[in-house]
Amino acid sequence: MTWTAVLILIVGILIKMLTSPPSAVVAWVVSKYSLHPKLDSKDITVTFNGKSVGEEEKIRFTNYFNEANFLERHHIFPGSEDLFLNPDSNVVPFVIKAKSRNKEINFFVYTYDEHIDVVKQWKKKIASYSLSSENLQEFTVSSSKS
Repeated sequence: MTWTAVLILIVGILIKMLTSPPSAVVAWVVSKYSLHPKLDSKDITVTFNGKSVGEEEKIRFTNYFNEANFLERHHIFPGSEDLFLNPDSNVVPFVIKAKSRNKEINFFVYTYDEHIDVVKQWKKKIASYSLSSENLQEFTVSSSKS
């Protein structure tokens, strides 16, 4: 009789957890598949025009990137990936290389006057989206760092 009560209790807890998981679990699952993830400045390298930015600038850039507002996702049709990776503009992108566990993700951040375009590349996949952030649009790299 006791084993039956314990078994019913365990099954009840499992059903409850599966039908309405705790907020922390939901947040963790959503963050794993988010298009615009929050980056940690310790796990990334930021380059501009082929040169690494300084440590303080990297931290500021990462904070601005994390605080940026997501505007919209751009649909990429098969065969047009190169148009997003190498757009026909004179804007030099910031390149963020993030490595977490065994995944390596590259972000190409193109800053324009009215918005920011981000191209996310991982494995052989590409996604593109727009952000809004005044701080990120006004961000400049000091020329004394190399």
